[in-house]
Amino acid sequence: MNQLHRLPLSKRAFDILVAGGLLLILSPLLLLVALLIKLESRGPVFYYSYRVGMNYKIFKFYKFRSMRTDADQLIDQLKHLNAYQKTETQGNKKLPLDRSRILSAQTSEYRVDNTGIMEESCYELEKTGKTKQAFVKFENDPRITKVGRIIRNLSIDELPQLVNILIGDMSLVGNRPLPLYEAEQLTRDEAVGRFLGPAGLTGLWQVTERGKKGVDSDSRCRLDIEYAQNYNFWLDMKILLKTPLAAIQHENV
Repeated sequence: MNQLHRLPLSKRAFDILVAGGLLLILSPLLLLVALLIKLESRGPVFYYSYRVGMNYKIFKFYKFRSMRTDADQLIDQLKHLNAYQKTETQGNKKLPLDRSRILSAQTSEYRVDNTGIMEESCYELEKTGKTKQAFVKFENDPRITKVGRIIRNLSIDELPQLVNILIGDMSLVGNRPLPLYEAEQLTRDEAVGRFLGPAGLTGLWQVTERGKKGVDSDSRCRLDIEYAQNYNFWLDMKILLKTPLAAIQHENV
C-alpha cells in the first residue's frame, strides 16, 4: 500500500465526542451486563481478539464475552456451519502421480505439483471457494452462551468497542475490522479497497445485510469498498440513524 489513508479531523472529533458521551450515559448498563456474564460462566467479562482495520492496522478489538472461553479453538470443528460457505469442492481432489497422468498433463490443462495432479478448472474452482469462505459466520452458533445470545441479538456485546473508538483504533461508522485469519485471505486486488476505509462500530453492510440468511461474501466486500470510496458526514449520519433497527437481529447468523 503506497499511501496511508487518514481519517478527516472532523470525523475523528465527532467519534471522540459521541463515544465518550455514550460511555458515560451507558455505564449502568455496562456494569449490569458485566455482572450477568460473570454470574453465568467462569472466564473474563471482556473478550479481545486481534483485528485488522484501516491500512491493515492490527489492534486489540474489545467485546463483552458472549461465547465459551474455548470458542476460537472450535472454529475448525464448525466449518461446515459457515453461512458464507457457498462453493462445493467435492470431486476436485488431486489424483496420484504416475507416468501416464504426467504425460497427459503435458498436453491438457492440468496443474501438477509434488502431491498430485488436478484439472486446472477444478483448481480454480477450489481456489475461488477458499476465497469466498474468507468471512466466517456460523448459523445457530453452538459456542454462544445464554446471556451471550441476548446481548448479541441486541448488539450490546459491541459496546466495549467505544473504547476502541476513543483510542483511535476505530470510528463510529466504517467497515467491520476482520480477524487475522479472514483478512489474510482478502489481499487480492479487488478486495484491498475495503481496508482503505476506517474500521467501524457500525457500517453500510450492517444496516443493509446484517442478520439475513443466504449472505454472500462478495456482496459484503462490495459494500465495504463502496463505503471506503464514498464515506462522508451525511452518509455516516444516514447509517447511524438506521443502526438501532439493524442492531436488533432476527436471524441466528
